[in-house]
Amino acid sequence: MKFTIYAILLFVFTSACTLKDKWVKSKIEKEEESKKAYILGYNMGHNAKKVFKKEEDQKIFLIGVHDSIKGKEPLLKLEKRKPIKGKALQKKRDPKTGEKNMEQGKKFLEDNKKKSDVKETASGLQYKVLKEGSGKKPSATDNVEVHYRGTLIDGTEFDSSYKRNETIIFPLNGVIKGWTEGLQLMKEGAKYEFYIPYDLAYGPSGTRGIPPYSTLIFEVELIKVK
Repeated sequence: MKFTIYAILLFVFTSACTLKDKWVKSKIEKEEESKKAYILGYNMGHNAKKVFKKEEDQKIFLIGVHDSIKGKEPLLKLEKRKPIKGKALQKKRDPKTGEKNMEQGKKFLEDNKKKSDVKETASGLQYKVLKEGSGKKPSATDNVEVHYRGTLIDGTEFDSSYKRNETIIFPLNGVIKGWTEGLQLMKEGAKYEFYIPYDLAYGPSGTRGIPPYSTLIFEVELIKVK
């Protein structure tokens, strides 16, 4: 039993270290599948960190991922997992919620683009320049360091790096389309506000804290292009 616990903790520790290892960096720079694997893992970790605040729960999350990939029997019995999953899917697939959010988002964007300081791209992404930058401009394949605050159109804040008092670094082609496109308009030091239609955000499924078909507002500050 002690050996099993030690092995699991060792896996968690070595997994965290390996993400920063030169070997991994070399693989993701050369191989597309490795890049996709890293991006998926990074995004899963970022979302898990917002959900699970305690370090021990974050480790349990990693163990769950590891067990699933290895095809191991889940420690939580199947009959106990079904109600949790079903409840989450039912909430996401409520057609009335989706229709309402879609209509409200469409009206918001139509009104918003009439403002003199708001610009719109061909994809439907809208943005406002709060502060121009003077540094490097990122490409879709770059890693970027940003500060940001995200809200729904009713002002509900669902995420903020400012509140956590820590910037976030991520591959630009590993996030929602609105961010991938929008940040390429910016230079280091710039601060923009993005108004992102649901199809450039989290789409019909939404995600934790973001209902289906939600138009989102992000205040984003580009700190550095890596």
